[in-house]
Amino acid sequence: MKLPPSSAGFVAILMVMIALLPLSTDLYLASLPALSRYFNSSISRVQLTLSVFVAGFALSQLVLGPLSDRYGRRPVVLACCGIYVAAGLACMLADSMATLLAARFFQAIGACGGTVVGRAIVRDTYGAGGTARMLGYIHAGVALAPILGPTLGGSLETWFGWRANFALLAGIGSALLAAAWLLLAETNLQRDPRATDAGPMLANYRKLLGDRRFVGYVLCLSCGYAGIFAFLSGASFIMIPVLGLSPQRFGVFYGITVLGYIIGTMSAGRLSLKFGVDRMLKYGTPLALASGSAMLALALAGVQNLAALLVPMFFYLIAAGINLPNAMAGAIGPFPKMAGMASALMGFIQMSLGAGVGYAVGKLHDGSTVPMSAAIAAAGWGVFLVYWGLVRGYGSGRNTTQA
Repeated sequence: MKLPPSSAGFVAILMVMIALLPLSTDLYLASLPALSRYFNSSISRVQLTLSVFVAGFALSQLVLGPLSDRYGRRPVVLACCGIYVAAGLACMLADSMATLLAARFFQAIGACGGTVVGRAIVRDTYGAGGTARMLGYIHAGVALAPILGPTLGGSLETWFGWRANFALLAGIGSALLAAAWLLLAETNLQRDPRATDAGPMLANYRKLLGDRRFVGYVLCLSCGYAGIFAFLSGASFIMIPVLGLSPQRFGVFYGITVLGYIIGTMSAGRLSLKFGVDRMLKYGTPLALASGSAMLALALAGVQNLAALLVPMFFYLIAAGINLPNAMAGAIGPFPKMAGMASALMGFIQMSLGAGVGYAVGKLHDGSTVPMSAAIAAAGWGVFLVYWGLVRGYGSGRNTTQA
C-alpha cells in the first residue's frame, strides 16, 4: 500500500532521501584525520573524498533529473538507492585511497537520486505555492543529519574505526530502498517523453539558464552552500588536530553549531508562505554577509579558538537555513513541467561550486582558521551581492511563491 502525500510517513521518506547528501558528507567528518593516517595521505588528498563525492553528485544530477522527468520519480529513486548501498559497502571495504575515491564517486550517484528526485517530488506534490514551505520543514528535519551525524560518526570512529561509518551509510541506504519500494507512489503525472532527447534537453537547459531570476536564485543557493561546504571541508582539520578536540567532542560541538541551520529552516517553513521567497531572502542574505565577515575578521586578528570559529558559523547557518529552501523554491517553482531538470541544473551548479571551494580550502590549509574563514566570508558576500544584483535588482521582486 502506497502512502498518501499528506501522511507523516511520506514526508519522512522524503526527509531521508534528501538527507542522503548531508549524511554522506557529515557522518565521517571526524574520521578524516584518521583516514589521512591510515592511508598515509595528505590532508588535501583525504579531502578529495568530499570533493569527489560532490563532483559525482553534481554531474549525475544532469542525467538523473531528466530521467525522472521522462520515466518517473520512483524508478530513478529505486535504482539510485541500490547504487548507494553497493557503493557504501565498497567504501567500507576499501583497501586504498584510489578505491575509496572511486567508491565515493558512485556513492554520490546513489545519493543524488534521493536528493534531486526528492526535491522534484516536493514540487510535484505541493505545487509552486507550497514548495518553499515544505522544503523549509523538510530541511529542518534533514538538519538533524549534520547535527547527529558527526556526533555518531565520532563515536563510531572512536569505538570501531572509520569503516563503521560507511557500514552505517550502507544500512541507511538499504532501509530507504525497502521503504521506497513498498511505500512510495509515483508523483510525476506530467512525464515528458522527450526529456532525455539531446535537442530538447539542451533547449530546456538554455531556457533555464536564460531566465535571469532562475540564475539568481541558483547562485544564491550555490554561494550559501559553498560556505557550508567550506566548513565541512576544514572544520575537522582545525578542531581536532589544531584545537585539540577528540573526535567525539568534535561531533558534539559541530552538532551544536548546526542547530543554527534548524533555526533558519524552521523560520523558512513557518514564514515563507506568509512573506514570500524574495522577502525571506531580503532578511537572510545580509545575515550571511555579516556572519561570514565576522568570522574572517576574527581569523585575521589571530583569534583562534572555538568561540571565534563556531559563533559566527552558527549565525551563518541560520542565514543558510533561511536562504537555501527559499532559493530552491524560487528556482524550481515556475517550472512544473521540468521540475526534475530545474532541480538537476540547480544542484549541478550548487555542488560544483561547493566541490571547488572544498578543494581550495584543503589545498590552502595552513593550520589556521584563515583559509576556511575567507571562503565562508566570500560565500556570504556572494549570497548578498547575487540576491541584490540578480534577483531583487531585476523586475518588481514579485512573490515567487505565487508564481
